[in-house]
Amino acid sequence: MHLTEQKITQTLESNYMPYAMSVIVSRAIPEIDGLKPSHRKLLYTMYKMGLLTGNRTKSANVVGQTMRLNPHGDMAIYETLVRLTRGYDALLLPLIDSKGNFGKQNSRDMAFAASRYTEVKLDKICQELFRDIDKDTVEFIDNYDGTTQEPMLLPAAFPHILVNPNQGIAVGMASNICSFNLREICETTIAYLEDEGVDIMKTLLAPDFSTGGQLIYKQNELREIYYTGRGSFKVRAKYRHDKKNSMLEIYEIPYTTTVEAIMDKILDLVKTGKIRDISDMRDETDLNGLKLTLEIKKSTDPDKLMNILYKLTPLMDTFSCNFNLLINGMPQVLGIKNILFEWSIFRTSCIKRQLQFDIGKKSEKLHLLMGLKKILLDIDKAIRIIRHTEKEADVIPNLMQGFEIDLLQAEYICEIRLRNLNKEYILKRTDEVDSLAKDIADMRDTLSNEKKVRKIIIAQLKEIAKQYGKERRTEIIEEEHVAEITHEHLIEDFNLRLFLTKQNYLKKISLVSLRAAAEHKLKDEDSMMQEIETSNKEEILFFSTKQAVYKMKIHEIPDCKASALGEYLPNLLGLDEDERIRYMVVANGYQGMILFSFENGKMTKVPLTAYETKTNRKKLANAYYGNSPLVDIRLLRDSDTDLVVTSNINKVLVFNTEAINAKATRDSQGVQVLLSKKGSIMVKVQALEQSELTNPQYYRNQNIPGTGKYLKKEDDKSAQLSLLDE
Repeated sequence: MHLTEQKITQTLESNYMPYAMSVIVSRAIPEIDGLKPSHRKLLYTMYKMGLLTGNRTKSANVVGQTMRLNPHGDMAIYETLVRLTRGYDALLLPLIDSKGNFGKQNSRDMAFAASRYTEVKLDKICQELFRDIDKDTVEFIDNYDGTTQEPMLLPAAFPHILVNPNQGIAVGMASNICSFNLREICETTIAYLEDEGVDIMKTLLAPDFSTGGQLIYKQNELREIYYTGRGSFKVRAKYRHDKKNSMLEIYEIPYTTTVEAIMDKILDLVKTGKIRDISDMRDETDLNGLKLTLEIKKSTDPDKLMNILYKLTPLMDTFSCNFNLLINGMPQVLGIKNILFEWSIFRTSCIKRQLQFDIGKKSEKLHLLMGLKKILLDIDKAIRIIRHTEKEADVIPNLMQGFEIDLLQAEYICEIRLRNLNKEYILKRTDEVDSLAKDIADMRDTLSNEKKVRKIIIAQLKEIAKQYGKERRTEIIEEEHVAEITHEHLIEDFNLRLFLTKQNYLKKISLVSLRAAAEHKLKDEDSMMQEIETSNKEEILFFSTKQAVYKMKIHEIPDCKASALGEYLPNLLGLDEDERIRYMVVANGYQGMILFSFENGKMTKVPLTAYETKTNRKKLANAYYGNSPLVDIRLLRDSDTDLVVTSNINKVLVFNTEAINAKATRDSQGVQVLLSKKGSIMVKVQALEQSELTNPQYYRNQNIPGTGKYLKKEDDKSAQLSLLDE
């Protein structure tokens, strides 16, 4: 095999560039008439088939005929046809009237029927797309094999480019044009033609889609799109709440998504437990239109649930605009005013070409009638010339000579039937001379007067708006009427219970699950150390044996069942190898105090607010005093309480925590509560109501510190247990 070296730039220029330009110019980017070549070839074929006024024909027939202009496979042509139909519902202004199953724009899985089963014809609006096309309004070019001709553009009598959505992906560029309401576009175009400095936002309210929905109106976003041709806006679904049956019915969805995509996402959210309020979901779409039904719990706030679904699913979607279209074969991204400017130039050209065509036709007719008028002066002479001419070939030259008329006039006169060679007929025909002359003069005046041409365009736009204009499908809602959905709104709130075991397993179990649960599953020699009832939206603090506090959002902790071991905290929190969690506290607005008790008899009371941070810090060091081993941690949420502290020599002290002043610093060593005697240390702290002391006042100290009193025999549970054993 022989290889030759070639520069990459040369290869791209000779091979890639022609392909890229072909895709841009001849396939993917729409032109000023709002059509791509494939659309135009299809519609013009249907026009030539007489489908603008005739009955419907099988789609297969149209597809076959279109191949004369579009050398592609039948399926590619049929898919193009499907998108333009009324049945498919992709266009705000359908161009093809259809009968049969063509699928739906809002369904991913609903397949269209084969072309042999469906029937089509051009919709009435196509009269405006093809208006005066037979009067030389647009240029015609040869088709791909030179056997027939096709229009380069259709002489659209309204800015169709902005009325129907159009999307195309070329090479190195793309186009995505949203649709606008026909009536609004016509009014805006009229206002622009009357005054180019007009604020188009006053008449062109917002984009409008065939699938309806609600457009969230942000003036700055739309202004950017209107004036630059780029930008984006949000469209969301419409729904109604059936209170009687506890159901949400979604009946309009964004243009950019499908029912199946929405259902897939909702199903995923339910499976992962992010949404718990939906018990069932059904697609109940029928001949009456789209309907996606969600069965919800009776206690569910439907508006709140929908706001969450808007945030997490394609029920609210973004439409990104890129108004890229071909102007004289060159791709350009234009704002709406610039598009209207280019369309007005194009439409003015169509009107002028049509006027020139009509002037030519009327001038030809006038010329013929002027010859007929000369015969009126002497009909007998004309008959005499014809009768006395021996050869047929000499009739026309003799008439030309006898009445001083040209060849065309003479041929026209010769074609008049004998029965029409009467004065009445000729007078009636020649009466048209004056009106024709006046019409030609008026048309020539219009042709040279830009203002009069604009008046024709405006009159046509008013007529189109009146005849074809419809109310908006997409509702406009102001930004301030849209609830702002933050991350907090997306967290489902439900009551639950947290369980902490001695071996540092954490279980998060909903109360609903807990009611139906069997016994807790624990590891061998493990036991429950602490349990707290709280809600899923709270924050939790874990105090470790290394004077650190770890913070987590409870919703970030996976749910589990009583029959599961739960989450292993050293892994969940990333603890050191010899570090364990000693105590957990639910933040609950950071109200209350944390009381730390140490072996050296000291206690410190730290406000919970000391652990509150503005940033989302996961770990705080120096959470409490570390120079003496920790005996007890407890939360004083609402008020102070009576506690019983015990030393290792059975000295007992009862006191109220009110005697301990709160410290601002987290690692404060606190105040002395239990004085050491003979080197004794504090070993136990418990609430007074849990102590079972027969006479608590005997051990009470009004002031701290104190040494406490020896435990009486009747209060010594360990002594009582040993006697029972004997």
